[in-house]
Amino acid sequence: MGRSNEARVEQARREVSPRKLEKQMAIASASCKVFGREGYARASVDTLAAEAGVSTRTLYNHFPGGKAELFRTVVTWTTTDVRDAQLARMQALLDPERPPRPEDLEGDLVALARAFVALMTEFPDHFALVRHIHAEADHVPPEVLQAWQDAGPARVQRGMADAMTSLEEAGLLDLHGDAPMAGVHFLALISHSVVQQSHYGVRPLPKGEVDRMVTRGVAAFLRAYRAG
Repeated sequence: MGRSNEARVEQARREVSPRKLEKQMAIASASCKVFGREGYARASVDTLAAEAGVSTRTLYNHFPGGKAELFRTVVTWTTTDVRDAQLARMQALLDPERPPRPEDLEGDLVALARAFVALMTEFPDHFALVRHIHAEADHVPPEVLQAWQDAGPARVQRGMADAMTSLEEAGLLDLHGDAPMAGVHFLALISHSVVQQSHYGVRPLPKGEVDRMVTRGVAAFLRAYRAG
């Protein structure tokens, strides 16, 4: 397995001058909008350079691997931001040191679900990228797909499995011996309908409709996993 995105960023900070790193981040930020708008296959190096206000030569100076390296950088950097937000909200709303009372469990899970779904509007460029990743998986370099999974979804799923285990230890859930699957089920039930119907936030849904999907998703999860 390759190095984590954090390791790459830390190496860049050690080996690249602050001015060069700032330029790379500016190029990546501009490219995020292009990739989110056009996808990986359609985005050209010329368009990426123009959006960033640099020449194609400058782009290759900073990203010798061209479009593939730039896309990987954009995906892993934005994924890290979203992942950190997800883990922070999970910690705040499902703190293992302060498990909810049984009568508060459903409300706390609904609050977490709302917080997760709200990230689509807070990080629209990232979720536009994710939409294209799913649509163009056969065109995106395999190492980019793996870097995305390692930087974000896999870490969040492990965190969710740990949170579910804490709720089971508090006597609130019965995970049937499979905490990772319970975490996957929770994430799918609270977000799948919202993601599909809003096209990853591209066409925002009415708040009431989102709330209905989220609360029903949590209710379905608890019918399967509530203890006792």
